[in-house]
Amino acid sequence: MSLELQGFIDLPPHVGQGAFDHAAVHTASGRCYVAHTANDAIDVIDLVARKYVGSIPGLTAPAGALVTEAPDFVFTSNRGEDTVGIFTPANEMVEKVGVGVKPNGNVPHAGAHGLDIDVAGRRLFCACDASVLLELDADSGETLATVPIAGTPDVVFFNAALGRVYVAIGDPGVIEVFDTSPLRRHETVTTESGAHTLAFDATRNIVCAFLPETHRAALHVDRKA
Repeated sequence: MSLELQGFIDLPPHVGQGAFDHAAVHTASGRCYVAHTANDAIDVIDLVARKYVGSIPGLTAPAGALVTEAPDFVFTSNRGEDTVGIFTPANEMVEKVGVGVKPNGNVPHAGAHGLDIDVAGRRLFCACDASVLLELDADSGETLATVPIAGTPDVVFFNAALGRVYVAIGDPGVIEVFDTSPLRRHETVTTESGAHTLAFDATRNIVCAFLPETHRAALHVDRKA
């Protein structure tokens, strides 16, 4: 196994329907932001101290978080009100901007879902509801490789330093790890039923899976075998 489980971080219990959705890491601070859809909030985790920091309330059905660095911003997609929330890691006062609804991109398999990019290699990695992971040429869109995955996926992250792709699959509740040269399955790590979302800290090689049944984050460190 290359993904080593380091422990768990307890998160607030679910208040309403739903669980967790897309997460992102601010690598400079080591803070992870995850959409806690059931609580209409963003939960914040300190990956360095390995503890829950707090929650940012006042959102409506947040569907995910996106982090940019230099400048530092956190963006949240709020499906319940068709807005994007914007704040900084230093100031958690949320400003909201109204937006429309955008579809997923088109690929030659049903249900294009998780997506990440290998910038240096000009490749895209796309997980599809048809239970396949695709490697695509980022410029031409040509399919370079297709491999089966264990079920309907959600989040995909590419680890450029280790040449790996992580795919979160809620049913049966696993992280599938793929090597990328060539694209092939490396290992399958059990998480928890319904655990369909991840965060990835590229600086520390931490893969964080969010567990909806026990409202925890499971911290794994990838070590190149």
